[in-house]
Amino acid sequence: MSNRFVFVDEFVPGIRWDAKYATWDNFTGRPLDGYLANRIVGTTALCEALDRARVEAESSGFGLLLWDGYRPQRAVDAFRRWSEKPEDGRTKQRHYPNIDRADMFTQGYVAARSGHSRGSTVDLTLFHRVGGDLAAMGGDHDLMDVVSHHGAAGIAAPETTNRLILRSIMEACGFRAYESEWWHYTLVDEPYPETYFDFPITVGRGVAGP
Repeated sequence: MSNRFVFVDEFVPGIRWDAKYATWDNFTGRPLDGYLANRIVGTTALCEALDRARVEAESSGFGLLLWDGYRPQRAVDAFRRWSEKPEDGRTKQRHYPNIDRADMFTQGYVAARSGHSRGSTVDLTLFHRVGGDLAAMGGDHDLMDVVSHHGAAGIAAPETTNRLILRSIMEACGFRAYESEWWHYTLVDEPYPETYFDFPITVGRGVAGP
């Protein structure tokens, strides 16, 4: 299989998604440039590894829910512009309660050149296959705080266990963790390690990308 860009849900059966940057429910408080559809896109190499992770998760009673995959460079550029605007407080308490907007970049929560734009990085969590509820993780997606770090102190034992389960699954299936964000994983053998793409995510079925 060539390393095309595809819609992940068409290649990984049973996966759930909520593309946060295509919605108003993210730290900028608005849909991001380049997210024209609530779909998750990634390389076929990413999909193959995620399908293995799906099988591993199911053996423990979990499913996978994706929040983000491929991220157009124009969306990353929009993060930078947003970080330079005056604070309005709309999303601060939920997403960055203890830092300033600009600190997201200096503290490594947001990058000017994101691995997401290479097509083989995902933000994801676990859900319980029985009932469908999200697994407790001790903090939500894009909570830019030390509590989101792997090994963070102050979170309950079941939440720590769930983070470890997710990390074990992902690393066993060829991903590496990002220590500051429990939800962020990159394929070790990503096919485009030096290329940052900027095509938009649009409505439709089949192959996505350039």
